[in-house]
Amino acid sequence: MKLTTLQQRRLSNFRANKRALWSLWIFGVLFVLSLFAELIANDQPLLVSYRGELRAPIFSFYSEADFGGDFATRANYADPELQCLIVTGGLADACFVGPKGAKEVMVSIESGMLEGEAIEAGWILWPPIRYKFNTVDTYNVKTAPGPPDRFHWLGTDDQARDVAARIIYGFRISIIFAIIVTVTTSVLGIIAGAAQGFYGGLFDLMFQRFTEVWGSLPSLYIIIILSAIFNMTFWLLILIIVAFGWGALDGVVRAEFLRARNFEYVRAARALGVRDRVIIFRHVLPNAMVATLTMLPFIITGSIGTLAGLDFLGFGLPSSYPSLGELTLQAKANLNSPWLGFSAFFTFTIMLSLLVFIFEGIRDAFDPRKTFQ
Repeated sequence: MKLTTLQQRRLSNFRANKRALWSLWIFGVLFVLSLFAELIANDQPLLVSYRGELRAPIFSFYSEADFGGDFATRANYADPELQCLIVTGGLADACFVGPKGAKEVMVSIESGMLEGEAIEAGWILWPPIRYKFNTVDTYNVKTAPGPPDRFHWLGTDDQARDVAARIIYGFRISIIFAIIVTVTTSVLGIIAGAAQGFYGGLFDLMFQRFTEVWGSLPSLYIIIILSAIFNMTFWLLILIIVAFGWGALDGVVRAEFLRARNFEYVRAARALGVRDRVIIFRHVLPNAMVATLTMLPFIITGSIGTLAGLDFLGFGLPSSYPSLGELTLQAKANLNSPWLGFSAFFTFTIMLSLLVFIFEGIRDAFDPRKTFQ
């Protein structure tokens, strides 16, 4: 698809803003990686070779009995005994785990092999981080919270869960939450503001009184009340945030439409019989885009901050979700574990800074008064 001259100028302006361009690339890489969090941080191996057969536990269910164990429950691949079974091809009575893990296998005399002989009947391919966001490490963590080590790059929280894994999953859910909230509130706010500014009169007057009353409602208290009545879920929380957040763009878009509705080209379009919907979205709305895009960084960063704040207070997502706000609460409760505070601080700082830089570049690209060389 060939870009118009206006689109080419906007793209050129955005590319000329090096800070916004690099922020977009860095954020894009981080977000795409977080979308594949299950392949980066997981307590299930990516691949397992057992008796010459390749298995993918990350996608399929395998019990301990499938690897020569005794139980039909889900295999615990972090268990050194199960790793020993995989490496030895299921010789449960022929080996025990050495001091450094499952690869050091000691074979008994009854198996017909010499003691100390290494058996490479299988292998395990792990993700870079061997823990999911809710995995409790009972093998390598002696005290929780645990400091960073070779098993946990950013340490563990007070429940012996890997901080790096929780940040990866929490980053993903925070960005997805913020994108959904930002897009939905923007659409509703633009439609409401455009209708008010374009038609004006009694409709604008009545809608303004409604927005004033609605905007004065204490949203935090309402969320606290609803969380006590309903089981808070991801989509219910989005619905509540959108219900109280759409007014952020309403006033800005309304002002732009009130200014532009009496322009000559709008009057000419009306005289020619152009439908109001076409005039609003094709002729007037593009002129209001700069003011709209100016507000988007505040909306998206505010959405992330709102989610983190609610999780911090205990009124956000359920405890089964990975939460950056809950990590911040743990940092507050465990001041003697500074790695929790540093992890939360740098995660929010990097994430919010990148988003602000990106939207600043988008805003300047749509601004006809700014041209980058």
